Amino acid sequence: MAFEDLLEDPVIQKYLHELVGPKGMPVAAAPPEGEVTDEELAEELDLELNDVRRSLFILYENDLASYRRLRDEDSGWLTYLWTFEYDNIPENLESELHRLYEALSDRREYERTHEFYLCEICSIRFEFGEAMDFGFECPECGTPMDAMDNDRLVSSMDERIAALEDELNVGAEA
Repeated sequence: MAFEDLLEDPVIQKYLHELVGPKGMPVAAAPPEGEVTDEELAEELDLELNDVRRSLFILYENDLASYRRLRDEDSGWLTYLWTFEYDNIPENLESELHRLYEALSDRREYERTHEFYLCEICSIRFEFGEAMDFGFECPECGTPMDAMDNDRLVSSMDERIAALEDELNVGAEA
């Protein structure tokens, strides 16, 4: 996928936005070709230098940018030259999907193996042990708790897990 095509994909735009946030999105969405300094980016994009640096380091931590340091021999100052490496985005997204799949599978198992009680007034959910400790009365308002049926939640998780299994080409573990 071409570099420009990557940046036009709404999924990739959302991924970058989740990483760097709204202040860092101009940095992530308009990467120059070749090397660039953080100061040049801040000036070009009319952003605060700290916001640019924060975004660059987030991209670096996610293998989407790299840098090399140059030391000015006269002043001793370090200059960081940044390069954007968005070829790693598809691999990063797949890793995120695998993490989501594992977390959702774990949560589904938790939901299946625990009994819950709900305070209808406060919308607070308690595990059976907690509800029993409170005498099946909400500690916030004193209203009796009702047993909670989480079948719809588990069913929704099953559907999402099945979709992830199809997308990731993994077999069902249940």
